[in-house]
Amino acid sequence: MCRLMTTQLAEALKGYPLYSQDGKGKEAVCRAIFILGSIRWFILEGEAEGNDTILFGIVIGLAEDEYGYIFLNKLSDIALDLTSQGLGRLQVRQQENFKPTAL
Repeated sequence: MCRLMTTQLAEALKGYPLYSQDGKGKEAVCRAIFILGSIRWFILEGEAEGNDTILFGIVIGLAEDEYGYIFLNKLSDIALDLTSQGLGRLQVRQQENFKPTAL
């Protein structure tokens, strides 16, 4: 099982399969947030696909903000090795205690 698939995430995605918020615009509800440094993935919906979960959301903090799909296993594999700077290895994590909210 993917380290990012928590009971909190499973509960947040329940009732929000892919395309369930299509066309809602700013009324779409952000169900979860993942963080790596200043990068944020705002997850709107997702569903299991084989031994993975495909998510749809918005990523900000990269070269440009973008809507798109991402597999949870791939998100879990993203890491920055900053051991030479004394910071260790940083991994994507889910924002704790996030309450779903409209965009």
